[in-house]
Amino acid sequence: MVAELEFRPVPIDIGDGAALVAAMEAEMAELYADVRGGLDLNAPDMPKAGPAELGPPHGVYLAGYRDGRPVCGGGLKRLPDGACEIKRMYVAPEARRRGLARILLQALEDAARGLGYTVARLDTGSRQPHAERLYASQGYRAIGNFNDNPVAHYFGEKRL
Repeated sequence: MVAELEFRPVPIDIGDGAALVAAMEAEMAELYADVRGGLDLNAPDMPKAGPAELGPPHGVYLAGYRDGRPVCGGGLKRLPDGACEIKRMYVAPEARRRGLARILLQALEDAARGLGYTVARLDTGSRQPHAERLYASQGYRAIGNFNDNPVAHYFGEKRL
């Protein structure tokens, strides 16, 4: 059973947003430690997803709270063609296997619609097949590399 979640927009560079993003980045660095000498999501050749991108007016970062504690988060940013990209999705290890990633993805899609987006895109790496399965199950279809991410394996798109 999934406990009630409350989503709030938060900055990704302070407080709960910063903690969720740091935990996600650390997990990805460990998961891809042997790829290209280690994965740095903030490297110059990676798609940008900092406070400017995942904040107003064209983006947002949502933290999901359960019982007052942040347990998941994710953001979206504007792409040059007017679509949005979902970035930095993360569910804390102790909250996994309860359907929170699906709920988070739906909350991000709702936020995207609220900002006027009609198309959402996302990507994930080869060591995250669970993420690819989630995206496909939620209606994302495979597309080409839209964001020049040198590490991603799967790129998806969905009409909102």
